[in-house]
Amino acid sequence: MPPKNKNKSKAKRGWQDAAREAQEHRDASISHALANTIEQDVAARITALDPTSIARMTAAGELSAVQVVSAFLRQAATAQQATNCITELLGARALRRAQTLDASPPAASPTARPLLGVPVSVKSHIGIAGGRMAAGYAAWWFANPPAPRDALVVQILEHAGAVAHARTTEPQSMMQLECASNLFGETRNPHRGSELSSGGSSGGEAALLALGGSALGVGSDVGGSVRVPAAACGIFGLKPTAFRVPTTGWSSTPPGADPVPTVVRPMCRTIDGVELFMAVMLAAEPWTVEPAMVPLPWRSIDLRLSDRPLRIGIAWHDGTVQPHPPIARALAQLAATVRALPGVEVVEFPLYNADEAWAIASSLYFTDGGAADVAAMAASGEPPLPLVDWILRESPGTKVLTREELEYWLEEREEYRLEYADYWNRTGRWDDGLGRWAGTVDVLVCPVAPGIATRHGTAKYWAYSAMWNLLDYPALAFPAGTASKKVDVKEQRTSFMSDHDRSNWDLYDADLFDRMSVGLQMVGRRFDDEKVVAVYRYLKE
Repeated sequence: MPPKNKNKSKAKRGWQDAAREAQEHRDASISHALANTIEQDVAARITALDPTSIARMTAAGELSAVQVVSAFLRQAATAQQATNCITELLGARALRRAQTLDASPPAASPTARPLLGVPVSVKSHIGIAGGRMAAGYAAWWFANPPAPRDALVVQILEHAGAVAHARTTEPQSMMQLECASNLFGETRNPHRGSELSSGGSSGGEAALLALGGSALGVGSDVGGSVRVPAAACGIFGLKPTAFRVPTTGWSSTPPGADPVPTVVRPMCRTIDGVELFMAVMLAAEPWTVEPAMVPLPWRSIDLRLSDRPLRIGIAWHDGTVQPHPPIARALAQLAATVRALPGVEVVEFPLYNADEAWAIASSLYFTDGGAADVAAMAASGEPPLPLVDWILRESPGTKVLTREELEYWLEEREEYRLEYADYWNRTGRWDDGLGRWAGTVDVLVCPVAPGIATRHGTAKYWAYSAMWNLLDYPALAFPAGTASKKVDVKEQRTSFMSDHDRSNWDLYDADLFDRMSVGLQMVGRRFDDEKVVAVYRYLKE
């Protein structure tokens, strides 16, 4: 969500000028980065590596940081041509950084620089020194001064040996589950971009990572903005519990204005990369710099040491919208596979009052009724894009709140969180000897969204993802198969759960979605981020 700063809405030039300047800047940065070429076959081998392998091979001298960065810069330019996912390539900066790393003496410990030489891409509202942070608004391209320094999250990654090499697209207002702006246009899906979206709002990150243009990505999430594009593009994305990953140095909600907290989060093609990001981030103890953070290091969890069965909850739908056939099939296959594992129990876990969750969350997203966002667009005369217009003007939750109304919705949020905690507890039993609930569901698996990658301009149902932001529960989006037009046929339904269900069903086209990635999400309770990752690893292995 963009900052509610009225001064940032002032601009003297029109949105077409901002778009032209932004795109010229992007194109020049790509041309400059490609001046340092590397053979295509060499680049392909390097960009297929995961972050752990890159760091290990760079530390061993099998690769140089310059080789790695050059390869990813080249592949990022290719990804841009295919999907329109880049706002800027940081070629000069990245190569200088790589040269410095190559010239540095080896670290005394292999863990001292666990991201040595790893190229990292960053969503454009997260600060890079000297770069614009427009949050998808044309007026802010001119009005917002360049970032004076890197965001804290980028500083920590580079201190661990990473190399920031690319900045990626984000949508107008940041509040879309797709990725389109008047500044840079639409970001397309890496697998079928002409017709389908990459998801949003971190759609640029997802598209770039899926095509091997980055090894590790930094996105953000307030309603599904990392999980939805991760699922649409076939990669991993973790929404951590709020206040675990630092946000200092980004363009988003001002401090204290976070009734639904936005979180910075990792995206990667592998689960190893996701966990490596979190371990590096929390090992740096960022709470000593950003006081709002919770001082909780990343913990190691070995589920093989547990003395009780692992309990996996399955939610087939949210009671309002039935997911499309590829998602329902992927969920059923996962449940069947997990049921066959020793030491694992699968239990039904219907989602609790998803409609109520969306009513609360949507009322807290725009407490000013969207006035600041409308003003930001008016400053340059840019038109609202369809999904922005929809959420600002048609969503029943978007309205100006009086102080009393804001307090009401905040109370509703806390009441819903209490109800959900009780609901989750009752999947287990009260143990008098322990004095607490025991044997509850460890994690829940459910759809990320009611469909896979959406047609451009159609992602209007947020409840599957936004409820976990409202609850502040960690959630991991992960690849769970591929759609098949032969298997995932569209039945002729005659009854629907809701009007949203009917509208969503109309969007399904088995031919269009054939061979597209299908994603699911694994959800844990607050501060169970490590358990979510550990359970995924345990089931996968």
